[in-house]
Amino acid sequence: MRCPFCGHLEDKVVDSRESREGDSIRRRRECLSCARRFTSYERVEEVPLVILKKDGRREPFDRQKLMKGLLLACQKRPVSLARIEELVGDLQARLMERPDREIRSRDLGELIMDELKGLDQVAYVRFASVYRDFKDLPDFVKAFEGLVHKEAATGRLATAPAPAPAPEPIKPVPQALFPGEAEAPVLRTRKK
Repeated sequence: MRCPFCGHLEDKVVDSRESREGDSIRRRRECLSCARRFTSYERVEEVPLVILKKDGRREPFDRQKLMKGLLLACQKRPVSLARIEELVGDLQARLMERPDREIRSRDLGELIMDELKGLDQVAYVRFASVYRDFKDLPDFVKAFEGLVHKEAATGRLATAPAPAPAPEPIKPVPQALFPGEAEAPVLRTRKK
């Protein structure tokens, strides 16, 4: 490392400590030419994830924004907050493993929808309806039918329970037309 005082390129490390936050290492160095000491910091170079939007804008990846979208999709569904946080963590880890730091929003949306399909189908349809920006009912129905066909093909679609047997029809009860006639009304109940 170049000495900030004399410009000499050779030095020795006198002391090395990790910072309090744990995100860097502080090194005390001594120049071998002028014997003066200086400090250097070693940090991991973090290249942030960038989302390339449909309109060409670039936006930094925001974990909270993803979390908010998934919470809305899973609202009033039997999906725990811990499971949603786990899903967000998994998605972020998958994005960090990619060699490119720029991800198209379309690719991110597809990743999210793939995960939601296995998590909760209603949440998937909710997310897809916003993400794919359905304009009218036929678009929505087409996407829903695609999901049903895909699930049926993979065998993941739950079979519908057998329909309950139809109740026995109630037979008309003869009633007397006037008071005092021979036939009195008889009450009957359905069998259960």
